Amino acid sequence: MTGFATAVTGIGLVTPAGIGVKESWDRVVEGRPTAAHHADLEGLPVTMACRVPDFAPAALGRTAWQWDRYSQFAIAATREALDQAGLVPGEWADSSRVAVILGSGAGGTATLEAQHRVLLEEGPEEISAMTLPMGLLNMAAGQVAIDIGANGPCLAPCTACAAGASAIGLGRELLRSGLADIVVAGGAEAPITPLYLSSFARMRALSRRLDDPGTASRPFDTARDGFVLGEGAGVVVLESEEHARARGVRPVARVIGYGASADAHHVTSPHPEGKGAELAVRAALADAGLTGRDIGYVNAHGTSTPLNDVIEAGVIHRVAGPDVQVSSTKGVTGHPLGAAGSIEAVFAALTVHHGVIPPSASTAEVDPQVEVDVVHGAARHARVDVALSNSFGFGGQNAALLIASA
Repeated sequence: MTGFATAVTGIGLVTPAGIGVKESWDRVVEGRPTAAHHADLEGLPVTMACRVPDFAPAALGRTAWQWDRYSQFAIAATREALDQAGLVPGEWADSSRVAVILGSGAGGTATLEAQHRVLLEEGPEEISAMTLPMGLLNMAAGQVAIDIGANGPCLAPCTACAAGASAIGLGRELLRSGLADIVVAGGAEAPITPLYLSSFARMRALSRRLDDPGTASRPFDTARDGFVLGEGAGVVVLESEEHARARGVRPVARVIGYGASADAHHVTSPHPEGKGAELAVRAALADAGLTGRDIGYVNAHGTSTPLNDVIEAGVIHRVAGPDVQVSSTKGVTGHPLGAAGSIEAVFAALTVHHGVIPPSASTAEVDPQVEVDVVHGAARHARVDVALSNSFGFGGQNAALLIASA
């Protein structure tokens, strides 16, 4: 490896699989799906989703009401990540050297939809003054910076379903350029709302397996018919290896490569040959000074949609060969859009850390067009030195992260 390695010293998760890293990881390894019907979705085209269970915003403090749900997720995950990294928010040697990069695809959509209803039903004078401070796409990043007292660069990439991965990649670049010593990076999303769910349904992107939600998200399966909408946040604390050693901290894993690209093809459909996705993966490998044969595991974007899974599998096959181990954790979590990339990067880090590959939940019969080793049925214990985490978003925006053992 010849690239710049960044230490992952802390991780935090809020996912449909659970609140906190341990709970989320345990359920993903067990392969227990989280999709379920929800009463408040009745009357919409699809009534199932993957929701974060038993989330209590009040536990975050008395100002939590001022944050949209996606910002609440981001703050909860950030606090867990900093705690694991042994860092105390606000007690920085130099707060201007602490950066925050948190991406999202939808932002505070629940707030915006609720206030739009107020506008239509009650008039403009009744709209909350907190509408924009809660609803804007940059507010999770801004609220996290306020919460932890970080005065360094504060960015909010919006690359749709690649946003969380883009944030981690850009965070690594901040460290490499010397503009920060510590970067809090990741993504957050809370898109289970009438507008977002109905919009995806109208596009025929969502599974219609309403009679059995638990098996609706089945990446790479021959009977897959769409994804299940999810929510959550994934956050990592990034430091240079030298900075982590100086603090006496042992990293969970390392980010050793990052690649980004555009399909320049279509706003919602992937390039039929996976051109942009392959460019991103090969860029990450070049960044790390590795070849595809060095990849031991791929945490795939694996949305459970007919087009994505076959096209992505083709890219993986061309780059890493037919024997590379592949799975998609969206079989458990559903698709949390802009948070997916960072949540799955955490799962990839845990795979190289523990030597456990989570299965593609609910995948029973792998599509014969998928010519890679799809891990399904049960988790697989295997040493993985380098994992690839793929993230692809609407607009043809792609991000690939290479994550190695520490």
